[in-house]
Amino acid sequence: MENLEDRARTGSSLHSLSSCEMGSENVDVICTYGKISVCFGRQTPDLVVGQTLIAISKVDKSAVYEIELICDFDSITDYESNGYVLVSYARADHGYRAMFNVPFHSNKALFHLAENIIQELRTDDVVLDIYWNGDDSDISKLSDEFKKIEGWDIKEIIYKE
Repeated sequence: MENLEDRARTGSSLHSLSSCEMGSENVDVICTYGKISVCFGRQTPDLVVGQTLIAISKVDKSAVYEIELICDFDSITDYESNGYVLVSYARADHGYRAMFNVPFHSNKALFHLAENIIQELRTDDVVLDIYWNGDDSDISKLSDEFKKIEGWDIKEIIYKE
């Protein structure tokens, strides 16, 4: 099977790419047009969490992660001061249901997101669906960025028929 790197080097058309799975022993990333799904396993080192988010940011600063939280009203302001963008909020049974966008152009927001992921990894795996404007060339660039993280490689490439 011809891989993504070979096709990029030879200048072959990449328009038939459907998805690309990359990762390491503890992290799986599936890239498609419009979405990057990241699954961090509980044993993911803290450094790798940060490196993963930064790699995505380097390739597409317009990428965004949507998160819904139940919190008290004052916490909404805390999240905003950490770079999260409030999309909506409403009263809920135990506080407020707040929807935020975490913009990948904001280092402050990415740092706060990484801290939250690391905290959550203490008890469970973490799955993120990140929305982006990536195309074939961006997936190739992202693959190159991820290869800079120790232990990362391409796991599977699926082409459209």
